[in-house]
Amino acid sequence: MSEDGLVLGIHPSVSELFPPSKLREELGDAPVVVEGMDGDADTDGLDGVVTFTYSEAFLDADLQWIHCVLAGVDAFPLDDLERAGIRLTNSSGVHGDAVGDTVLGYLLQFARRLHVYRDNEPERTWRYPDWHETFTLSGETVCVVGLGTLGQGVTSRAQGVGMDVAGVRRTPTPIPSVDDLYTPDALTEAVADARFVVLTVPLSERTRDLVGADELAAMRDDAYLVNVARGGVVDQDALVDALEAGEIAGAALDVFEEEPLPDDSPLWELENVIVTPHAAGATRDYAGRVAALIRENLTRIRDGDSLANQVV
Repeated sequence: MSEDGLVLGIHPSVSELFPPSKLREELGDAPVVVEGMDGDADTDGLDGVVTFTYSEAFLDADLQWIHCVLAGVDAFPLDDLERAGIRLTNSSGVHGDAVGDTVLGYLLQFARRLHVYRDNEPERTWRYPDWHETFTLSGETVCVVGLGTLGQGVTSRAQGVGMDVAGVRRTPTPIPSVDDLYTPDALTEAVADARFVVLTVPLSERTRDLVGADELAAMRDDAYLVNVARGGVVDQDALVDALEAGEIAGAALDVFEEEPLPDDSPLWELENVIVTPHAAGATRDYAGRVAALIRENLTRIRDGDSLANQVV
């Protein structure tokens, strides 16, 4: 720690989401010395690191704190960090409105066939939809699996456009924007009557392959799956099989087992699949929201309190 206080490094990987200079600007008057990093090993003199990715060099450094600009920290070795006495925080909670807007966009694309019209533009194809192809969201049911910040960002928007909202969470505590609550052991029952199933759960051993062949078979054949959680939450091979067999109507996927999605993935070729590049939470306000979390934790460090969004 310098005489001026905590020294915080900004890892160049944050440029995946925003320019490092933007975060430095947002932290300009914070009680911290902010330094740019040239690479993984550039940790000399740093007390903390803000990063998009994990590097083994972080364990070898004399760090007190790592802040991940993502909500998901499955790439970080939690046990190793805990043993090293390095606190890890994430950016959970900053994505709710952005992800909620994105999911609503997916639902509207499918309901109004906007993705089909867009695909027709390069060929200058002018085709009015068949009478049964389009529908409105009002009165349709969406089942949101995972009711944290992301999930409630979806449920509030779905309720706002007149949808019936079901939700799945471990504790059946009532939520104003959810009409019917289910626990995870009733997942197949929860998805059975939904036109849309939206996944917003974190990836863990409990949620890995949460949606597989059985869950997809339980969905309606006119239902759509939306995954803005993590790729590992869905058995991707089972999903491709269900889509190609017409067992479900389509899918909007922002996350995948392998990212970027490989060129040879059949998901690229399916008209009833919307592929986005893990960008559901993208917003021009991202750096400012991360900076707000960092500021809060700087205050907590000063006061000797536990950190907001602390994972280990």
